[in-house]
Order: sequence, then C-alpha cells, then structure tokens
Amino acid sequence: MSPRSPEREGAELERRVLTTTVERMVAWARQSSVWPASFGLACCAIEMMCTAAARFDLARFGSELFRASPRQADLMIVSGRVSQKMAPVLRHIYDQMLEPKWVIAMGDCASCGGVFNNYALVQGVDKIVPVDVYVAGCPPCPEALMYGFLMLREKIGAGGGRR
Repeated sequence: MSPRSPEREGAELERRVLTTTVERMVAWARQSSVWPASFGLACCAIEMMCTAAARFDLARFGSELFRASPRQADLMIVSGRVSQKMAPVLRHIYDQMLEPKWVIAMGDCASCGGVFNNYALVQGVDKIVPVDVYVAGCPPCPEALMYGFLMLREKIGAGGGRR
C-alpha cells in the first residue's frame, strides 16, 4: 500500500470522524441535563435535599438545581407519603410539566404506601402519575436516590425513556 492509498485515507478518516444519529444525540442531551422538580412530602425529602448538597452532588450529572416551577423541570421526584387531598395537586403539577417528563417514586410511602395502609393515603404514587423508577427505603439514603437517578439516566439514554 502506498502512503496516500485510498484504503489508508479511508481508515484514517474513520478514526477521526464521529458518526451518530439525531435520535442518539437527543437521548444523550436529555440524559445529560435532567432538571428535577422536588415534590417532598415527608421525611424522604430531607434525604432528597442531601442528594443535591455538596457531599453527594447531583449536579455532576447535569441536574444542577431543583426547579420550583414545573415548566422548567422534566423530572418529578415524589418523596414521602401522598395523602388523598394532595393527590390532585400532584397530578396538576405533573400535567404542567413539559414533555418529555419522568417520575421517580422515592421511598416506600411513595412507592406503595409504606407502613401507612389506610384510607387517607394513596397506596403508591403510580395510581396518580406514571412512575419510571422506584427507589426503596424508609427513608432511602442519598446513595439509593443517586442510584435510582443513574438508572433513569440509562433508561433515557437507551431510548428516551417511555415517553
């Protein structure tokens, strides 16, 4: 093969050029900048706040800060028990979020009602909004929420999640 052969130039070009699809780039951008809206209802909210603080630093994954407005968020973290009175509020905030949007149910109460099996509490937030990732624990530690967040990022990167 000569130094300027087409085969050599083609191999050199393949090493230096990145090719991808628009769908993969969009999925990469979405998973790299998920902005959470907190919906802290009980003791799990303290652990959720810890996750955003300096020790655990959720910002290193592109979730710089928790948004107060649902219009600026694409992830809702429901932490704690959801009362029947709070259920319509939760659904209203979820409906205000722009597409695509995702939900993490943080803690046993948000996931299945926890130890509170009575008429006043919703037995799992998935009865109100679709849930993408469940994080178990009472309350789950910040590392568990980080793991759930990373699972959601993988899900988004694999194909944009379920929406």
